[in-house]
Amino acid sequence: MSDPIPSSNDPFEKARSEDAVLSCPFQGETIPMILRHADVRAAAKDWKTYSSDAPFRVPIPSEEEFRRMRQLPIETDPPEHTEYRKIVEPFFKRAKNPEVMAKIDTLIDKLVGDALSKDSIEIVSEFSLPLQSRALTHLLNLPESEADTWISWGIHVFGDKSGDGSGHSLEDYIENQFDRALKNPGDDFFSALTKATYQGRSLTHEEMLGFANLTFAGGRDTVIHTVSSIFHHLANHPEALEFLREDPKRIDLASEEYFRVASPLTHIGRVCPVDTDVHGFEVKPKGRVSLCWVSANHDESVFDQPHETKLDRKPNPHIAFGAGTHLCLGAPHARLLVRTLLKKLSTQVESINILEEQPLIEDEAAYRRSNGFASLVTNLKAL
Repeated sequence: MSDPIPSSNDPFEKARSEDAVLSCPFQGETIPMILRHADVRAAAKDWKTYSSDAPFRVPIPSEEEFRRMRQLPIETDPPEHTEYRKIVEPFFKRAKNPEVMAKIDTLIDKLVGDALSKDSIEIVSEFSLPLQSRALTHLLNLPESEADTWISWGIHVFGDKSGDGSGHSLEDYIENQFDRALKNPGDDFFSALTKATYQGRSLTHEEMLGFANLTFAGGRDTVIHTVSSIFHHLANHPEALEFLREDPKRIDLASEEYFRVASPLTHIGRVCPVDTDVHGFEVKPKGRVSLCWVSANHDESVFDQPHETKLDRKPNPHIAFGAGTHLCLGAPHARLLVRTLLKKLSTQVESINILEEQPLIEDEAAYRRSNGFASLVTNLKAL
């Protein structure tokens, strides 16, 4: 099962086969982007050379204008990172809890059923966004009704450069949730943070905000665009649904291939504490480097025919969820969503027809994403 990956707007295409580093301008900086699979993995594991101890600067473009606090645990290095990560790991491990898995199954079953009952559905805002938001309530042990507020923020919780205020809405919401948790604590994510300790003390208010901010921002557009890309591929390749229908065991391999192809987080930043030679590119102290996941996931020395989507690809050592100490906390949750979605689509849907599609606008912020859609209107036909 395969199809070519569009590459007409791909700035990494030529560099992947010829260079170890691509020099890219971002927000007035010239940042070396590490491209090769082995080099990206090595850099991700070398936190002393490529540090994440850089508030607001781990995302590229940086996010000073969108938030007021350091995101935790992602913007720290070991040993602090290790201790911070342990605080929230129990909630992200809930994706493997049978009760949570059953709730996700019910959620996606309903979303697919609703889509089948309509003449058309816009996949980004009417399917992917509600799926991501409602599924997150189960991970955080909150009422599913909380998702109604999160959905109202749109795809990107920080808004856009036109300034729609979404970033402040997120921060206001988080502040209100912590106020509620302090007055009436429960077993949810916010309450757990108010009770958590770090190095023998309670978390500061800023630390609690940092955990919550990342939890809402980190897995939002990434999940939404991965789900949308899956619908797009299945619509253009109806035989893929039949391929999965013939043997449900194929779903696990297929889901990993979709993560490789979509590479929902295109790249991420690191900061060099001292003068560093990055494959021939000189980086000054506090200068940034980009680890390019999408390029690594299309490295022809690692992946046979990397520009094709092979739903039975094995082995598949993609690094769509990163590598090393900062391996994505939300990976089990994302895998649960995609595997459940593929199961429901392959058993309930005969075909998906695209009625209208609009790719993401190619702007500076779009470098963080891959193969996403601003809008994808489809019609689903039931088996």
